[in-house]
Amino acid sequence: MNAVAPQPAAQPAAQPAAQSAAQRSQAPVPGRRSTKQRAAVVELLSTVDDFRSAQELHDELRKRGDGIGLTTVYRTLQSLSEAGEIDVLRTDSGEAIYRRCSAHHHHHLVCRLCGRTVEVEGPAVERWAEKIAAEHGFSEISHTVEITGTCAEH
Repeated sequence: MNAVAPQPAAQPAAQPAAQSAAQRSQAPVPGRRSTKQRAAVVELLSTVDDFRSAQELHDELRKRGDGIGLTTVYRTLQSLSEAGEIDVLRTDSGEAIYRRCSAHHHHHLVCRLCGRTVEVEGPAVERWAEKIAAEHGFSEISHTVEITGTCAEH
């Protein structure tokens, strides 16, 4: 896998802890239709641990017998990303890759050789971002941090 660069994503709304990510994605949202195709994409994302491209997800859906068009997969991923339900990274080539992550704010460690990712919390990063923003008169800030390196297996 190519190295990745951060892709700004919408900050997820606070969700009850008892509600799973799959349940949040299945819940009706104003302006968003709940379809069989959407449910299939959400279900697939809940079964994969690593970041995947839309094409890889589409291929897996077809292998499972889901007749979903690639355009529908892209639109669904875009909708889920905008709702803060999935994270998006960009590879060195600019390709978007997607993964269902935890609902709370977090960052990623990403292996540039194999693509392995680890979710990490960064309270020091949060404090730094707030301090820098305040020093420059910014408010209502958001940020994404992806740290790339080589994992212990390489």
